[in-house]
Amino acid sequence: MKLNILAFTVPVFTGFMLLEYIYSKKKQKQLYTFDEAVANINVGIAERLCDLFTTGLFFYFFVWIHQHFALFDIKAGVIAWILLFLFTDFLWYWYHRFGHEVNLFWGVHVVHHQSDEYNFTVSARITVFQSAARCLFWAVLPLIGFSPSMITILLLIHGAYPFFTHTQLIGKLGWFEYIFVTPSHHRVHHSSNPEYLDKNYGDVLIIWDKLFGTFVKEESKPVYGLTKPLDSYSFLWQHFHFMMEIAVAFGRAKGWKSKLRTVFGKPDDIDPRIRMGLERKFSVKNPHLQQTAALRNYIKGQTICTLVLLFVVILFEHYFSGARMAVAALFILVSVITTGAMLEQRRWIFYLEYIRLILAGIYVYLCWPFYTVASLVLLFLTAVLLFYKTLSRYYYNYLY
Repeated sequence: MKLNILAFTVPVFTGFMLLEYIYSKKKQKQLYTFDEAVANINVGIAERLCDLFTTGLFFYFFVWIHQHFALFDIKAGVIAWILLFLFTDFLWYWYHRFGHEVNLFWGVHVVHHQSDEYNFTVSARITVFQSAARCLFWAVLPLIGFSPSMITILLLIHGAYPFFTHTQLIGKLGWFEYIFVTPSHHRVHHSSNPEYLDKNYGDVLIIWDKLFGTFVKEESKPVYGLTKPLDSYSFLWQHFHFMMEIAVAFGRAKGWKSKLRTVFGKPDDIDPRIRMGLERKFSVKNPHLQQTAALRNYIKGQTICTLVLLFVVILFEHYFSGARMAVAALFILVSVITTGAMLEQRRWIFYLEYIRLILAGIYVYLCWPFYTVASLVLLFLTAVLLFYKTLSRYYYNYLY
């Protein structure tokens, strides 16, 4: 039986999040809030899902570079693995630094810094756009001559380490602090304190920050999140707000030099009034809304079900046809958008629920492509449509 063992990263890392939550409650530390945790996990679910479709592309991109442009043919060995690790971490430092200093890269990295909390769920805030940007930097590795297989293995190991630096439960670690990135170092990086901004870019090794003058020790208490909090749990708004800001600034800029500066300049150069205008148009919230127990339980149930579905889809990916994989992926993606909108009690989520029903119906038909199945699915969807107003009223009254 051919299974994708990477699926087990879903329950393993979710388990660590749960353990951190339980331990923090035991120690009476308020590290988690419901809305932030769900929003963070939503981003992580989407990234894991997108990896199914992009990891292979990244691998073959590395293969193509290695076969056609490699400067050397580096064979696996102790020295080769050490060099690969050092090059990988060095390139990460510069990718990460560009991610904070260049608007285009900040647009794909900003999602990781939007949470006002700091715990293991924040490590899940990685987007597929960020993964693609990293891939461009790591393309240097096959160009040097490292084999794509070696690169892939190391990237899997390298990618696991930063998860454990996203916590407040681990203090300073003595001599370890001189060489490796620790939770203390990374807390600084996620802080919006003026003295901590744009510091500690390292992923595994902290030596690059010390070499290039971006290292700061954790001394004053960190305040997490963006300098201007996003104050939104919307999956879509979190992903695209800064790209929209760049687009507006680009449209307003006079001359090509100014336009290029909006894309490749620094985030501070974007007029903050642009975001305020976009928020009034696309992200208006009622701050006085109270969540009902029914809504919280529904979101919990949806999040757990989506995580289980993600695990199953990754584990059995080799047994899904292209059509069934596409429908299952769309269902998961619509689900995280829906729960994000539920956190803000949007009045249009019933439309998304109907889309999920359509996707579920299509998936059932793809599994059992019979006339009877198609008829029953269409009958059910038609009945929901006929009683749409009544069902949506009961739905909103129950949740809100």
